[in-house]
Amino acid sequence: MHNYDEPVYLISVVAKTLDIHPQTLRQYEREGLVVPSRTGGRIRLYSQRDVDKIKMVLRLTRELGVNLAGVDIVLRLKVKIEEMDNEIEYLKSQLQENSKMNTVPNEKSLVRKRSSYEIVIFEE
Repeated sequence: MHNYDEPVYLISVVAKTLDIHPQTLRQYEREGLVVPSRTGGRIRLYSQRDVDKIKMVLRLTRELGVNLAGVDIVLRLKVKIEEMDNEIEYLKSQLQENSKMNTVPNEKSLVRKRSSYEIVIFEE
């Protein structure tokens, strides 16, 4: 079994597996939607992660009618969401750790600055 990110599939294999033309895969690469690895001889090699990403692109374009520019936006947002999810999980673990110790280090404490306004009323 191969690693999820290990580049092992030739363009012809991916095209046949997904029932698309190899030129479509090249177009996706030109658009920056998928970036396959290259061998020393410049042969494209796709990982399982790449194949799954291509499946998502196909689902968005075929089933939902999203154009490639929209697909690019969706993929970028998906990456952002994953990054934020990872950050949330990290912060949750930090919060649990600090809760167990019943302390929060000064550099980690949150201080909210509330603005206050003074209203001065002058009588004539």
